[in-house]
Amino acid sequence: MAIRTFEQHAPRLGPRAFVDSTAVVIGDVEVGEDSSIWPLTVVRGDMHKVRIGARTSIQDGSVLHITHAGPFNPDGFPLTIGDEVTVGHKVMLHGCTIGNRILVGMGSIIMDGAVVEDEVIIGAGALVPPGKVLESGFLYVGSPVKQARPLTDKERSFFSYTAGNYVKLKDRHLAEGYDQDHGVK
Repeated sequence: MAIRTFEQHAPRLGPRAFVDSTAVVIGDVEVGEDSSIWPLTVVRGDMHKVRIGARTSIQDGSVLHITHAGPFNPDGFPLTIGDEVTVGHKVMLHGCTIGNRILVGMGSIIMDGAVVEDEVIIGAGALVPPGKVLESGFLYVGSPVKQARPLTDKERSFFSYTAGNYVKLKDRHLAEGYDQDHGVK
C-alpha cells in the first residue's frame, strides 16, 4: 500500500489530491488540495512532519524526508513545501522549507535547514547546502547553488501555469477511475 501509518500518524490528503500507487507516503504527512505525488516518489514523515501545500506537484523518483530531533539538531527540521510548487524528477528535499510558486529543477538536492523564499527557480542538478537561504525573485544554479539573475516576468508567470498543468494531468488520472489504494481501475 502506498499510504502508510507510522506510530499512530496517518498521512492526510486534501481534496482531489493524487498519490500514485508506486509512491510511498509514510507517517505525519499532509498533502494539500489538488496536489500530486507521482510514480516512485518517497515521502517519509516518520521522525518529523512533512507539509505539502495546494496545487503542488512532486514528480517521479523524488525523495522527501526530514531531519530528526537529536543532539546535533535539538528541534530537528520538518519539511515544508508551499503552494504552486513544481518539484522536478529525482529531486531530494531534506528537512528544508520551500516557499510558494517555486520550480525545483530535476536532480536538485536541498539540504537541512535551507530556506527557499517565494518565487524562485532552482536549476537542474543544483545543490542547496544546509542552512542556505535563497532570496525571492531569482534564478539559482550550480553545485553549490549561486544566485544567477533576477527572474523575468515570463518566468514568474510559469509558476501558476505549470501548477495548473499538473492539476489538469492528475485530474485526468483520477477521471480514469484510478484507485489510489491499489493502482487499478
